[in-house]
Amino acid sequence: MAKTLVIIPTFNEAENIVRIVPTVLSQNPSIDVLVVDDASPDGTASRVKTMKDHESRIHLLERPGKMGLGSAYVEGFRFALRNGYEFIFEMDADFSHSPIEIPNFLKRMNEYDLVIGSRYIDGIRILNWPIQRLFLSYAANVYSRFMTGMPLHDATGGYKCFRRTALEAVDLDSIRSNGYAFQIEINYKVWTRGFRIIEIPIVFLDRRIGDSKMSKDIVYEAFFMLWKLRFGRFFKNV
Repeated sequence: MAKTLVIIPTFNEAENIVRIVPTVLSQNPSIDVLVVDDASPDGTASRVKTMKDHESRIHLLERPGKMGLGSAYVEGFRFALRNGYEFIFEMDADFSHSPIEIPNFLKRMNEYDLVIGSRYIDGIRILNWPIQRLFLSYAANVYSRFMTGMPLHDATGGYKCFRRTALEAVDLDSIRSNGYAFQIEINYKVWTRGFRIIEIPIVFLDRRIGDSKMSKDIVYEAFFMLWKLRFGRFFKNV
């Protein structure tokens, strides 16, 4: 199998990271993991360093503070491109994205350039979310389809796999968004460049350990990003 990197951004995920990393690595010997940690005060990076001492497929980028999900993934993408990875995953640290789905993504990478794990095909596949958050997420995705024209049911989802050529075609320096907005923006940049995208169904299980990173600022950022993308022909960097 082609060389594969799973990027996992972290902030205060010490309890989860020691469980998720070995589970990801067990899916295939060609998989490496990169943890991008934003100076977690709970010692997440220290736990990754301990695992690194015993496993060469684990990598760590430590950042000086809480800099956001989008910039963490951009740094991870740059690491992947520099180091010759062919397939590059985004994945949460909290088991809301099940590592056992990784082989299903990789099967589709023979035909596609971006495979997105969708919570909204074949029904609504989310467990343990309050109804208000479910409604917000579903409405955001309906609005995203309307504003951008992307034929995606789950443009805001964060479990996905890119072919390196898709990321090489994107100007990573132009990405400034985080959260929902980042996911929409990176999908849009890949889609508008003509790459092949498919959604596959996943089950999303809300975290059991740690705190959600959702905030009102993330929602507002996504709203304004959609307007920017809708009128993207007026912006040379979109």
